[in-house]
Amino acid sequence: MSGHSKWSTIKRKKEKTDAQRAKIFTKIGREISVVVREGGADPNNNGKLRDLIAKAKANNVPNDNIDRIIKKAAGGGDKNEYIDIMYEGYGPSGVAVIVECLTDNRNRTAANMRHYFDKYGGNLGQAGCVSYMFTQKGVLVLDAEELDEDKLMEDCFEVGAEDMSVENNTAEITTEPASFSAVREGLEKLGYQFLSAQVEYVPSTYVALSGEENLSNMGKLVEMLEEDDDVQEIWHNLENEEDLP
Repeated sequence: MSGHSKWSTIKRKKEKTDAQRAKIFTKIGREISVVVREGGADPNNNGKLRDLIAKAKANNVPNDNIDRIIKKAAGGGDKNEYIDIMYEGYGPSGVAVIVECLTDNRNRTAANMRHYFDKYGGNLGQAGCVSYMFTQKGVLVLDAEELDEDKLMEDCFEVGAEDMSVENNTAEITTEPASFSAVREGLEKLGYQFLSAQVEYVPSTYVALSGEENLSNMGKLVEMLEEDDDVQEIWHNLENEEDLP
């Protein structure tokens, strides 16, 4: 679940192994548990839950799994108390990295984050050290191969999207975070299905990595972060993510 709103990210998501997909299901389940506790189990009255159900479906989480997680959270089956923490730092050669976590043990997670960054040529920074280089945007990505681009653009602006672009038969629609849910739901009602749909940290500038060691270290850093159960999302400003091993 790493990256930023670039086409290579979607490609990497599609190529996940079964084990990686299972981990993604677990992470999304944790998010759903938190929002059900906060806002209830009825998606009609819980906008955050509606967004997470859409995110789960975009990641191919089976409907039965989603229903089971919601019922478990509503019934108090998950006793863990999770807190949101955002870590910021630099990967190899100054790649800016934001890591969003949901954890029931702040000390464990902080120690793990520091270890990963140190081990692979980066350094964990203070809050705000890289987030100023990113802007939060609602990002919806869909397969545009068989879509009428003009009709899609018309529909996007009809439901309040901010911008739309198409590249390599993939459409990316951006919104302000506050209007993300309304835009997503509006497009769903028009029959569109998404490869990815969530609020993301989109970088304002990008860094291209060169050198086998730098690329290897960045790839291993992303892999270690993705493997950590406490990590929900990883955002970075690496330009050539497709070159990672």
